[in-house]
Order: sequence, then structure tokens, then C-alpha cells
Amino acid sequence: MTKQREKAQTTNFDTNFDYEFGGPVGAFATMCSLPVVIVLLILWADLGYISVDFDELEAVFVSLGGTNLASYNLSVCILLKWVAGCVLLTALLPCTIHSGVQISPTGGGKKFSLKYLLNGHLQFWTTLLTLFLGCSLNFNRKLLADCTQTASTTSSYLSYFTASASSCASPNQTQNYFYAVSFGSPFPLLSLLHGLLLPLSIVTVVFSALVSVLLYVKSFSEGAVLAPGGDSGNLVYDLFIGRELNPRLVKDPETSKSKHSYVFNNLAHFDLKEFFELKPGLIAWVVLNLAMLSAQHSNLGYTSGSMVLLNLNQALYVWDALYNEISILTTMDITTDGFGFMLMFGDLAWVPFTYSIQGYYLVKHDPMLSLPSLALIACLNVLGYKIFRGANTQKDVFRRNPTSEACKDWNYIDTKRGTKLLTSGWWGVARKVNYTGDWLMGLSWCLTCGFGSVVPYFYAIYFAILLVHRSIRDDHFCAVKYGDDWGRYKEKVPYRFVPLIF
Repeated sequence: MTKQREKAQTTNFDTNFDYEFGGPVGAFATMCSLPVVIVLLILWADLGYISVDFDELEAVFVSLGGTNLASYNLSVCILLKWVAGCVLLTALLPCTIHSGVQISPTGGGKKFSLKYLLNGHLQFWTTLLTLFLGCSLNFNRKLLADCTQTASTTSSYLSYFTASASSCASPNQTQNYFYAVSFGSPFPLLSLLHGLLLPLSIVTVVFSALVSVLLYVKSFSEGAVLAPGGDSGNLVYDLFIGRELNPRLVKDPETSKSKHSYVFNNLAHFDLKEFFELKPGLIAWVVLNLAMLSAQHSNLGYTSGSMVLLNLNQALYVWDALYNEISILTTMDITTDGFGFMLMFGDLAWVPFTYSIQGYYLVKHDPMLSLPSLALIACLNVLGYKIFRGANTQKDVFRRNPTSEACKDWNYIDTKRGTKLLTSGWWGVARKVNYTGDWLMGLSWCLTCGFGSVVPYFYAIYFAILLVHRSIRDDHFCAVKYGDDWGRYKEKVPYRFVPLIF
């Protein structure tokens, strides 16, 4: 493979380069503004409303540990151990090795495909099991200590599990209590994450920026395959968009054979972009949600139905991504985009700390939703999931082998490139119907927070903008890739998101 991979070349700044995100100026503005958005969202979610009062925001910032050096030190330890743990699990757990799509070496040459180490689904359950066992041991120690101080073990158990019911003073709280899971608070260690959310988010942003710089420097090493859109010659833009396509821990995976250890053979196919895309950030999102669940119980004396439903819905989303990990190998993030600040920050900082903002809001601001309301929200999430998973599964099956038995009755367009564009099933309904399902799921998460504040709806608003922008990027990319055939495809499937509407 090293013979096929050419030496990375540094390009001079090209004013005619096909920039995205507003070019270097837009890239710089994005890198500076998005970390601020994360901090503001945490402050606003704690308040329960949007505030532009600097004094009020400063007071909340201080109260959440934003000026506490010890909080930052602890956050650094948590983050480094978390990322290291994810790397260790990836290297040690049983895995499958799959080939990605064909890519072209920098400077031309024969196309080749990289192999990817996949064990995200097992890592998801291993992490949660480890977390559960650790929290259970801590819970049992606390319970045992409580029991030794009472005359009756039975009464201690009863008092521990029912103490939260006494905190429900109003009739509305009592009614909501019947819609809640109220087990006491067995996860005090997780509640610590809730208290550290602000400093932990800031530490993660800094870590993401530092890794992005290292990735940029690494992209100039010999053998690096550069992303077509990340080699403009402009430092700021290339740092943001990602210069190297698939940075890896081991330089030449093909030299790794059975003579090496199991761990080395696994690391030989360890792709940094695929790893950060799915593992540390996504699993951390679930862990943070559980921390919010524990913190809500400590704060309000009960765990609301909204919090339980939110945890279940978002855990389903993360589980689905890791269970279908192989599907990511054909996505634009893996096949086309370089690995720079955009993906590094997005995967490790933006996803866990903004996608969990509904849970953070619910810690202090329970909307007291009724069971029928929660049931309707659950149905919306199921609808979105059905569209999202159905469309993505169909696309993945077709991309891998359009002549397979499963695809025999599907309609498609043959292109001059020799590939096929699917025009039936979900992909005959709309060109980005999977985005529609994705957004409906996101909207259902926001709805668990009721209508008392616009803050939890940031996700639905932002995600709509993101998906529209991504669809425009995809459309431009496909127009260049397929030429006139893309126009024929759009005639066959004229709608982007929703048939007859969008």
C-alpha cells in the first residue's frame, strides 16, 4: 500500500479553490463562535431561559465551576482517562475488520481501500456495564453504611427507596411521581459529571483544538492521503476542514500480519476519524444523560417521565449508530471529508455537550408532562426512527451490492460512471428522506422539555439548519460527481426532504 500512497504535497494558496463554510474567514469565525455557543447553552439551560445580562451570566458561570481551578484539573483527568479508556476498549475487545470504499492516492495512482476496525456496539455495552457495576458497588457501600446505623435492615431499604416520595409536596408533583422512576439516587458518581459539565465542556473544546493542530501537522508526513476539499493551502481553512483524509495510528496497515500481537493487529486498522466519529463522543452523550437523570433525582427528589423518555430515546439513537457501525464507512464524513477541527470538535465536544442539553435543562425544569403527552412524543420518535433506519439500511444494502437478491426489485438510474442511483423505496420518496427521519427524532427529544423555554429547542433549530446545509453540500458534490445523470435523478426524485412540500 505504501507504494500506492504518494507523498503529501503542500499546495500554494489558491483563490479559486472551491471553499465551503464561507472560506477561511467563515472557518475562523466558526472555530471561535461554536465553543462560545456550548458555554452559553449550558448557562441558559441552567437558568431555564435565554439571558443576555452579562452580570447574570457571569454569576451562573462562577456557580457552575467556570472559575474553579480544581474543577478544571478534575475535568482534565476525566477526559484523558475517558479517551484512553475508549482507545483501550477498541484495541482489546473482539472486533470485525471491514474494507472501506475505494479512494485515490494524493497525486494520482491506483485506487485502494483501507480496512476499518469495528467493535463499537460491543464497546457501547461494555462501557454501560462497567458503569453500572461501578455505580452499583458505590450504591451498595452507601446502603450498607446506612443499614448499619439502623435497627432494621428492612426499614433502611424502605426508607432509602421511598424518601423521594416525601419530597413531592404539591398535588402536581405527587401526580408526576406516579409517572416517574423513583429509586432514590444510586448514581452519585454520575451526578458529579452534571456538576462538572461546564468546566468539562471547556476542557474538551481545548483538547479538540489541540488534537486538530496535531492532525494538521501530521498531514504533512510522507504517505498522507489528502482530502480533496482540505488542501487549499490556507492554514486556517485546512486546519478547520481537515487536510488528511484518514489519519491512522499505524503508518502502513498492510505490514501488520499475524506475527504481531492481537492488540497491534487491531491498532493497525485503527482509524482516528472513524474512532472519534462514533465512540468517545457518542457514548459520552449517553453517560452524560444518565448523569442528568441522577442529578435530577438529587435536585427534585424524583426522576421525571420526561427524563426517562429522553434517556431511552437518545440511547436508542446512539445504540443504533454503533450497532450499524459498518454503515458509516460509506458516508461522506469517512469517504470525502478530511479530519480536522470540524469533525474533531463536532464529534468530541459539540455532540455530547449540546445534544445532552435537554437533559441538563430537565434537571431543574421539569415540565410535568402527562402520560398521554409522553406517549405521543414516544410515537413521534418511533416514526422518525423508522424512516431514518429504513432509509439508511436500504441505502447501505444498495451501495454495497446493487445486484444482490435484496435489490432485485428496486428501481435505479445507471450513470456514465458505471454506478447506480437508487430511485425506489424510501429513496423514491425524497432525496434526503433519512434526514427527515433524523430531524423528527430530534424534535421528539426537544418536546420532552415542554414549551416553557426555547433553550431545549436549540437542537431542533440547529439540526434543521445543519441538515439543509449538508443536503446542499451533498447536492453540489453529486452534481460534480455524476454530471448530467444527477439532473436525471432529480427529475425522478424531485423532493429533497418531504414529498409534495419540500
